[in-house]
Amino acid sequence: MNTPTSVTIARVTYILICELLAVAVSLTFSTALPLWIALFVGLLVAGFFILVESMLEGFTLRGFSTATFGLGVGLFCAWLITRVDISELVANMIRENAPIAIDDETAEKRLIINEKADAVRLAINVALYASLGFLGSVIALRSNRDDFAFIIPYVRFRQEGVQGRPVVLDVEAVMDSRVTNIAHSGFLGGRLIIPRFVLHELQTLSSSQTIAHRLRGQRGLDVLEQMQSDAMTHVTIHESGTASSELTLHSRLIEVAQLLDARLLTSDENLAKVARLQGVSVLNLLELTDALKPSIVVGEKMRLALVRPGKDEHQAVGYLSDGTMIVVNQAIALMGTTQSVHVISTLQTSNGTMVFAELETPA
Repeated sequence: MNTPTSVTIARVTYILICELLAVAVSLTFSTALPLWIALFVGLLVAGFFILVESMLEGFTLRGFSTATFGLGVGLFCAWLITRVDISELVANMIRENAPIAIDDETAEKRLIINEKADAVRLAINVALYASLGFLGSVIALRSNRDDFAFIIPYVRFRQEGVQGRPVVLDVEAVMDSRVTNIAHSGFLGGRLIIPRFVLHELQTLSSSQTIAHRLRGQRGLDVLEQMQSDAMTHVTIHESGTASSELTLHSRLIEVAQLLDARLLTSDENLAKVARLQGVSVLNLLELTDALKPSIVVGEKMRLALVRPGKDEHQAVGYLSDGTMIVVNQAIALMGTTQSVHVISTLQTSNGTMVFAELETPA
């Protein structure tokens, strides 16, 4: 995974700061701390925190803030428990039950017992704070936004724009040229978000050796460029989610949609089903297409352009704007013209709905 240049600059700056601090400490304690040891220790400290930072690469700011909130709740609970001073009770029990004879009860022995009791008290307090802080952080990370809204009324850990929730596009949606017109019309009502890994997938397809894949990838890039140049469409390339490369593309899309509390725009039926099962709002282009298809009933009248002959010799065929085929009886002589027809029957096939009609004025 390629590291962003900004992160690399931040790491180098942090290493330089640690080394400068090491030099300052070495100059302060020149006799006790040689310069090379100070530089080595500074490099170890910088390396340790950079290692921790790289391990947390997939940990987002939202997750950090959530974990911090849970940590605060856990530490507060630990503070309440320590007000009861259980550790002091344990320490007193140790002092009282210490096997000390009357003749051996010297100040030195009593001091040792007090030190042990204080050590036990400190261990109990540290374990209590660490355990409840850990439990609070983990429980907070596993909780959803509604739980936070219940704990803190009128507060929700999300930001919804005035125009509506954002929309995450998958690869198939980006390559669908209809998305441009839908977004321009304003029906989506929110920012369009393209995850960085979706853009990488389009680049991979556009460089493929397979002609079909290359054409689809290039079309997706063209559609994305067209949407970015449209003043009515707000497109954002989102960086989060690139670190989870071990997950499938569908899992990463769902992860980004959950992270941003966004809707997912796709034409993949399987992705739509899995996303809905995980509580993600889905905008399915196939369902939108079916919803926009005109409902044709028997007896309906329309104007239809007859463009080609039908299966039977007397039939002519025309098409609606959505591609629905209408077969008109006794109209072969009028092919190439536009006629008024009325529907007499419909037939549902695997390819769609086939409609049969007759001329309003017989030929």
